[in-house]
Amino acid sequence: MNGLSLSELCCLFCCPPCPGRIAAKLAFLPPEATYSLVPEPESGPGGAGAAPLGTLRASSGAPGRWKLHLTERADFQYSQRELDTIEVFPTKSARGNRVSCMYVRCVPGARQGHQAQGGHPQLAWLGRPGDSSDPVSGGCLLGWGTGATLTCGYICLLARYTVLFSHGNAVDLGQMSSFYIGLGSRLHCNIFSYDYSGYGASSGRPSERNLYADIDAAWQALRTRYGISPDSIILYGQSIGTVPTVDLASRYECAAVVLHSPLTSGMRVAFPDTKKTYCFDAFPNIEKVSKITSPVLIIHGTEDEVIDFSHGLALYERCPKAVEPLWVEGAGHNDIELYSQYLERLRRFISQELPSQRA
Repeated sequence: MNGLSLSELCCLFCCPPCPGRIAAKLAFLPPEATYSLVPEPESGPGGAGAAPLGTLRASSGAPGRWKLHLTERADFQYSQRELDTIEVFPTKSARGNRVSCMYVRCVPGARQGHQAQGGHPQLAWLGRPGDSSDPVSGGCLLGWGTGATLTCGYICLLARYTVLFSHGNAVDLGQMSSFYIGLGSRLHCNIFSYDYSGYGASSGRPSERNLYADIDAAWQALRTRYGISPDSIILYGQSIGTVPTVDLASRYECAAVVLHSPLTSGMRVAFPDTKKTYCFDAFPNIEKVSKITSPVLIIHGTEDEVIDFSHGLALYERCPKAVEPLWVEGAGHNDIELYSQYLERLRRFISQELPSQRA
């Protein structure tokens, strides 16, 4: 963007000349919604014929039970059983927007539940006996055995942490749902996420101020609805999601923070030669990261074509609570998860480094 003409710069920064609008023009690309929230008959208005939340754009957050309906564009990779375990609901932000939330409980071990082949032992998740099998509240009903023989037992598998995940741009909760299931099972964490204003079934328009209000609403919903304490919450932000994550982490202490392909500020992305933070700069992560008091893991690809690798380096140098970072050699902006060191580093951070820091 260094080669923009004067007229293009005026259009970008002077129509109107406010950082929030500049940020929206540069940063927000909400996709066509890939899901809707459908109220269950016993709790939703209008019974079985209630309209899905996604068309009811004026609706505010409401208690009760909701079901997730995915379109084909969500490209869901799991079975109906896993889909049925995803909890969704709307809440309301301080700015009056409805914020769609998703809670993916950690599903232990093997996810398919097939019979063992060739006499090899097989571990399968058989479901929930009542509500007591949910990993947060105590355990799950598992089966193990070989061939047609299956033994059942109740095993306590508590998820120590819940990840509050702020996703990247141009995706919504529907598209991210498969990734959340896989990530939660591999890290043995629950995953809680939300859609920004104007994304998915969330109402309003995307803006910097709405980002901060949206994550505040998600944080409060996670704490009040599920009773999760801050020392059990890991804040995870990816790309544009690092903006609300850094803002929240600079104001609240939590178990840890993960910044995945982070940006230093909006101006520094648009104009890489920018050396200082101006009063009209949007998304000033570089000015807030030093206020974070929780351990911070920064992950960045060395060949990131959207947010240059230098942003991750600058944040790492500015952050006093940064732990050993993960610089993924050759990775771009959207493929870090495909590298084996991604999960390896996250597992080590969560299962080894965090417990040792708490000891």
